[in-house]
Amino acid sequence: MTKPVYVGAATSTGDGRAGGRVRTDDGLLEVSLAIPKEMGGPGGATNPEQLFAAGWAACFHSALKAVAARRKVGITDSAVVAEVQVHSTPEGGFTLGAALHVELSGVDQATADRLVEGAHAMCPYSNATRGNIAVTVDATVG
Repeated sequence: MTKPVYVGAATSTGDGRAGGRVRTDDGLLEVSLAIPKEMGGPGGATNPEQLFAAGWAACFHSALKAVAARRKVGITDSAVVAEVQVHSTPEGGFTLGAALHVELSGVDQATADRLVEGAHAMCPYSNATRGNIAVTVDATVG
């Protein structure tokens, strides 16, 4: 593997997702964690799945913009909604799934689909999860 271009680092303390805290090494992000009510916890704070979804949405959106620029396709507006799902396994463990919903303006559906396909091939989060978790990706033109 090549030398990293960048390394993002975060430290979890306390009780992890069950009332702990996460802080990045530069201190720009520091959040409390809680198990969501849907998973039997108290809610009221963020959780690892939301943080993963936020990172993936931002990264995928950047990849989408890069693909559009490389292909010289003008997008008038865009947004990416990433949903990270937790599924229970019969053995009592958990696995993840994800859905990426891309909203685009200024292009037709076929162009939007091609841009999203290109972004999915470029995005490091998409590449890291490909073949490891179930992921659906769709584009809506508005």
